[in-house]
Amino acid sequence: MPKAFPIEFRRDVVAGARKGEAPLSQIAKDFGISESCLHRWLKLADVDDGVRPGVTTQESAELRELKKRNRTLEQENEILRRAAAYFAREISPK
Repeated sequence: MPKAFPIEFRRDVVAGARKGEAPLSQIAKDFGISESCLHRWLKLADVDDGVRPGVTTQESAELRELKKRNRTLEQENEILRRAAAYFAREISPK
């Protein structure tokens, strides 16, 4: 997994790239990231700024949290269902 860079660093790199004072390859090299990483950050920044259509970073994080919460609730529901079935077997007359 690639190392995560702080949000502030990403903003600085994107701001530098948007100035257009140097080629993207040089900016990426100066900041110690790959050129493809810089292109990805620029695309994400465009989506976040509303320039491009797509899912923003905030929406993506919210969706991730909701999926995690849904998974937890499904696991809890399965545990309760199994517990109810177990106790129903013990209570019912044979």
